[in-house]
Amino acid sequence: MWWALFWGGVAGGAVFLGALAGIYWRVSSKVIGAVMAFGAGVLISALAFSLTREAFDKGGVLAVTVGLALGALAFFAGDTILDRHGTRRRTRSSVRLRSKGSPQKNVEGSGGLALALGAMLDGVPESAAIGITLLGGGSVGLPMVTAVFLSNIPEGWSSSAGMRKSGRSTRYILLLWLAVTVASALSSLLGYLLLGLAPAAVQGAVQAFAAGAIITMLADTMMPEAFERGGPRVGLLTALGFTLSFLLSQV
Repeated sequence: MWWALFWGGVAGGAVFLGALAGIYWRVSSKVIGAVMAFGAGVLISALAFSLTREAFDKGGVLAVTVGLALGALAFFAGDTILDRHGTRRRTRSSVRLRSKGSPQKNVEGSGGLALALGAMLDGVPESAAIGITLLGGGSVGLPMVTAVFLSNIPEGWSSSAGMRKSGRSTRYILLLWLAVTVASALSSLLGYLLLGLAPAAVQGAVQAFAAGAIITMLADTMMPEAFERGGPRVGLLTALGFTLSFLLSQV
């Protein structure tokens, strides 16, 4: 049980480390894009060869199909709500808002709370999936933990840098992302506790739900921003991340 809490905290804690980097370490946008691209490749591999595969083995076609669809729709709905509250892309350090009768202007780090909520839209199912891998006395899904860890660093990095530029205090930013880290750790623990006695089909559906939310996040947010920041070379880094994660899953 405590291992679920620990590994969920490790994976979710990457967003806090990213926040520290965003506040104290100034690097080029291309570096952040490169980290995002590599993390996206790792995450794609972990989804395909670990999370979705296990969901299918436990729940079959129906559980995977329904879970993927509901997870994708959940992230889409959450992202749409954030869009209406002025935070179109949760990982971006700046959000463009257009008001009627005025030119478009760049508002750095607007909606800190919305950014945190956006992070939890995929952070919670990611961490819950980590907790599920420990069910039945199994070992933690290392590729999944690695993938979530690498994908969370640029999220906290980019968002915190933007909030810092907008005048948010260091204390505010760190407490915000610390709360996200705690939520990730607790969701991993709850995923382990609440699903421990659930039928295999339910466990598979929950894993597929997490996979659907993460896939939608990748296509909607992480990969477009990686390309925007890093340019065409990010494709090679994504392939590298995918390859290394696949090899890791086979060890």
